[in-house]
Amino acid sequence: MDLQLRKILETESISASAPCRIDMGGTLDISSFHYPLAYVNPCTFNIAMSMRTRVTISPFQKGWVKISSKGFESAAYPLDQVPFHHPMGLMFAIAAFFRLGGIHIQIESASPPRSALGGSSVAAVALTAAFNHLLKKLGAPIIPDDRIAHLAHGIEESVAGVPCGFQDQLAAVYGGVNAWFWKGAGSTQPYLRHSLAGARISANLSEHLLVAYCGMPHESKNINGIWVKRFIAGQSREHWVDIARCTSAFVEAFAASDIAAAVAQLNRETDIRVEMTPDVLDATGHQLIGSARDHHCGARFTGAGGGGCVWALGDMDKISILKPAWERILADTPSAGLLDMSVDLKGLQIDTV
Repeated sequence: MDLQLRKILETESISASAPCRIDMGGTLDISSFHYPLAYVNPCTFNIAMSMRTRVTISPFQKGWVKISSKGFESAAYPLDQVPFHHPMGLMFAIAAFFRLGGIHIQIESASPPRSALGGSSVAAVALTAAFNHLLKKLGAPIIPDDRIAHLAHGIEESVAGVPCGFQDQLAAVYGGVNAWFWKGAGSTQPYLRHSLAGARISANLSEHLLVAYCGMPHESKNINGIWVKRFIAGQSREHWVDIARCTSAFVEAFAASDIAAAVAQLNRETDIRVEMTPDVLDATGHQLIGSARDHHCGARFTGAGGGGCVWALGDMDKISILKPAWERILADTPSAGLLDMSVDLKGLQIDTV
């Protein structure tokens, strides 16, 4: 297979890309939460962004795996010795699962590093799909397309050492605007997808949104770890019930294109999380959210917060006024700025180079 693999990669590089996301109701996609909260029908809302992560596989030294990604030092190891505790350990773990050596994995992301937009999980989805496409070229058994998100999530959880959410992988595969209802292993499908692309607001959704990068690298494991530890210990559970209900109410308001009601629920959910864990917002995040509320918009940090990105929702006229206000706030922080907020409807894509 090594010779056949090299011949394929010498004639065409295998490439896959997928979108990152902004969200509300995150953490509920972690099994530690959605099983005991099943009685309130927990869901997570997300919007796929056109800022995509692309993974390309090309030939490399026989039996070795090399990974290159902007913001990280390139690393190469023999396939049987790839480390899973490495900064790119998830990518190495996926390579180990597919057992294909002699490859160079190159990762290019349009989103800032560690921006709390789900980038590492998106890269995992893209790499899983690229490997799967390569197996197809080799005539080997492949993973069914509808299992790619499941496999990428399973491998991530196996090496992370902590429970991991599922929303990032699903947004990466399907794209669009969705609410994901978490059903767990007791159902034939562990989640139900409710597409909101048909809502009237979705027709010009980008004009109702702003996304800002606060300029601070994000580390979701710390805050998620705190939330998981407290929840398992029986603490703050009433807050998570409120978060689940806020998210469901937000989804209903969004589906009805009731922006005022959606804004109220978005702000309420943010307040609950800040009350539980003040560190979810840095100084820039506090300013951005305060400014959004002053302009009668809703705003929330992405992912588990602690730096990274903040997104806002509001009427188009209010968002257009909020935009320069946010730009003034972000001008004081190096590397901070507004991001392109175009909705991605394509999801996971495979191509050859």
